Amino acid sequence: MRVFALLSKELADLRRNPAVFLPAVITGAISIILPFFVAIIVPYVTGERLSDSSDFRVAIDMYRSQAGSRRLDPEGAIQAWIFQQFLLLLVLTPIAGAMSMAAYTVIGEKQARSLEPLLATPISTFELLAAKVLGSLLPSVGLSVACFVVYLAAVAAVANPGVFLILFAPRSLAIVFLIGPLAALVALQLAVCVSSRVNDARSAQQMGALVILPLSGLLVAQLTGNVELTLPVIVLIVAVLLLLNAGLMRIGIALFDRESILTRWK
Repeated sequence: MRVFALLSKELADLRRNPAVFLPAVITGAISIILPFFVAIIVPYVTGERLSDSSDFRVAIDMYRSQAGSRRLDPEGAIQAWIFQQFLLLLVLTPIAGAMSMAAYTVIGEKQARSLEPLLATPISTFELLAAKVLGSLLPSVGLSVACFVVYLAAVAAVANPGVFLILFAPRSLAIVFLIGPLAALVALQLAVCVSSRVNDARSAQQMGALVILPLSGLLVAQLTGNVELTLPVIVLIVAVLLLLNAGLMRIGIALFDRESILTRWK
């Protein structure tokens, strides 16, 4: 009950400070626009179909091997490949939101001197951090879902017929609704761990940004054909993220020194 009460307070505070959502909104917009630039705008401007390029033959072969996509023509198969590969960019949206809000929830309250009265209450460190983590994670995931809905609607509107159905495949949904929130939670907990010890929001955000590096590498590996995000690979990534989150929660509780914040922090 105390977690839900504090969570309501965190969400109310974030609603009063909508500027913290701006980095996540910008990230989401870029994540949506970039694949359309590659799959739709460039072919339209150059007058050259994607299927005329030998560089995309691997996409046609890949989608011809999947029963749900055999009905797509070569152009549609390449578009589907591009839109599915770039789903990893949407994962950056909740991460950007989490990093922006996580540092604010701890460091912002330190600077506003509103954290000390809360620490003097009987609430446990776990309950406090759980509420702060959820208060940043839920809006970030909500924004990610909204971006995915916009992404689906845009693909259905401008891509070849049937292409948007590929985004309902289990692997696509797992990327958005499993890897995305869990990766955001890792970034969020890293930021909370750092912000528990420092008074500089940028330090916390930079630590959370470390999560972006492996995801960016995974996106590049996908586009170059070195890695394919099959369901077994996604399950492995999800398992690793779950373990990381469990470990970071324990570390965060250990690092959060209530007495230091109450008596010595300035």
